[in-house]
Amino acid sequence: MAKTNILGPIIRPGTVVEFMHGDHPQLAWILEETSGKLRLLTINKREMKLPATRLLPWHGPVENSDANRQEIQDVLNTHEEKRGEIQAGLDVMELWDLAQGELETAPLSWFAGLLWDEPDPDQVAALGRGMLSTKTHFKFRPPNFEIWSAEKVEQKMQQRAEEKEREAVTSAGQTLLKTLWDAYNQGRKPMLPELDPELAASIAQILKRSLSNALDETERKIWTAISKGLPDQPHLALLLGQTWGVLPVHHNFHLDEADFEWGNEWSKSFTNEIDELKDTLSNQTVEPEAKEYITIDAITTRDIDDAFRIETDGTGYKLFIALARPGIHWEFGSPLDKAVMHRATSLYLPEGTTHMMPEQLGTELYSLLAGETRPAMIAEFALDADANLLSVTPRMDWIKVKANITYENADIAIENETDESLVLAHKLAKKLITRRIESGACIIRRPEPVVTVEGEGSQAKVDITLKAPSPYSELVISEFMILANSGLAFWAKDNNIPLLHRTLDIALPQEAAGIFTEPAEILRSVKLLLPPVLETTPKRHAALGVSAYAPITSPLRRYTDFINMAQVCTFLENGTPRLTKDELDQLAIHLGMRIKAVNAVQRFRPRYWKLVYLAKQRKTYQSAVMVDDSGPMATLAMPHLQLNVRAPKKMLGDKLYPGQPFQINFTRIDPLTNEIRLGEALEE
Repeated sequence: MAKTNILGPIIRPGTVVEFMHGDHPQLAWILEETSGKLRLLTINKREMKLPATRLLPWHGPVENSDANRQEIQDVLNTHEEKRGEIQAGLDVMELWDLAQGELETAPLSWFAGLLWDEPDPDQVAALGRGMLSTKTHFKFRPPNFEIWSAEKVEQKMQQRAEEKEREAVTSAGQTLLKTLWDAYNQGRKPMLPELDPELAASIAQILKRSLSNALDETERKIWTAISKGLPDQPHLALLLGQTWGVLPVHHNFHLDEADFEWGNEWSKSFTNEIDELKDTLSNQTVEPEAKEYITIDAITTRDIDDAFRIETDGTGYKLFIALARPGIHWEFGSPLDKAVMHRATSLYLPEGTTHMMPEQLGTELYSLLAGETRPAMIAEFALDADANLLSVTPRMDWIKVKANITYENADIAIENETDESLVLAHKLAKKLITRRIESGACIIRRPEPVVTVEGEGSQAKVDITLKAPSPYSELVISEFMILANSGLAFWAKDNNIPLLHRTLDIALPQEAAGIFTEPAEILRSVKLLLPPVLETTPKRHAALGVSAYAPITSPLRRYTDFINMAQVCTFLENGTPRLTKDELDQLAIHLGMRIKAVNAVQRFRPRYWKLVYLAKQRKTYQSAVMVDDSGPMATLAMPHLQLNVRAPKKMLGDKLYPGQPFQINFTRIDPLTNEIRLGEALEE
């Protein structure tokens, strides 16, 4: 009769043993043992050498060591079959339920004792195999098994489920993405493989999230795996998504890159906070200031955040600029506040407008709509006859705007002198711009192409027209806003109130001062300038010709202005600004990054649509002007589109001069990659 040794130290020829091969236990017979080194015959009829330390801690039974190869094979096959049957009938989960909470680790014999009174080697080995395969509940630390806690098991199960899902998504994604890329390259519709809807949704989400670089660690691994072998193309995910149809043609990937949500849908998450602000404001009945204010804006403007009234003061002027005060009951640091700060600014794109604030607040509750009583911060500016600033006095009050006037109607009233207030405002604005030019302001005036898009996706149609200027009223608003932003910056400096400033503290040559309208002049001027810096120290803004400039006039549209408004109003209310300089410095770092990201959308998206427009008529000649011929390439400006293109000088002829007119067309225009290749350039 064969001797039984379940977990004992006897290891000699004829003993049935198990060892790990790959990730599974394998049955074997000891042929020879020498000083802890074994020669085995495996169930797969292979001989191999193995240290005894590699054996699993369950042995037996011990059979006749003189058995021949066929007898050994029969014994191993019998035990393999028996152990498989026993393992199939075990409920290892039930064993874990019995064991967990009792102790943290135990030998296999302890677990076997829970199931059988006198377990035999096949039962013990079957149990060991079952526990080894249940990695979510047990950890094998030879010679014992560690018992995972319920919390650990839940974590392991989650990891296992994620691994399975990741493997499935990766496998399906590799095939799908190759199919999509081949179809894109060949300019045809893809022959899509059949996909489980959940897998398809997961792959689609990874494509979309990769556009905004928002992939988590798991998604990034999947994306790396499924895109392996495809070209290193910066817009790969976008092209694949559009070929598949999960992203529309002309998808605004700039929004994805900036992590900016289009429209007003995002505000639904903050319905309770918005309703509370509405209720609080409606319950605060205040009699508005008796003086009448007006606003001047585009006819489409809904977020109206500035109004004014003007009067003479002896030989000088008194100008009252009222600014919307959305921070009156605002909870800074709230989820809504963080969401608005993340948006940073409103966007005005060819597809439409999306607002920084929830529309219920920015275009309704706080907007300075005619006939509505609104909270405001009013700044009174005293100026002498030459528009030199004498004093600035801000205060908080409530106002009711008399009229919302469009630029076009205001221009007519100024030109025809039918509104004394507007005529006076224009007179002051002309003096203000003169003062700024004397201080070195570099003012650029150029045609303003209006890009409009009708329809969506492949049905989108682009049209570009030149905006009809309203020079009188536009001058009034631009000069009044610059005065407000610079004047309040001086006042804040005098009162030790830290604000966020836009600074451009550089020296400009004398010839940089003035008003520039010709394309070549504009390019020369732009080359002298640098992007302004957002900082808390008031410094000169050379391009505007002012000694300090703290944006505050658009609190409904820009978070910098919203913060500055809160700084001023908190000081007026209790003598202390809301944030210290150090706190504002920290905010400026994060806010500066967000503004840069969101402003990139405002810069690049209209250009994208201009190139879409131009691509459809690339063979049609367009008017252009040579503006720079330094270096091997010349620069041509298309003022009617506000686009510049580069061309080899040899294409333009031997004699070049700034302002030289050309008629140009193109061989290739790719809006996605911003690629423009000039075809012809004919001098007019």
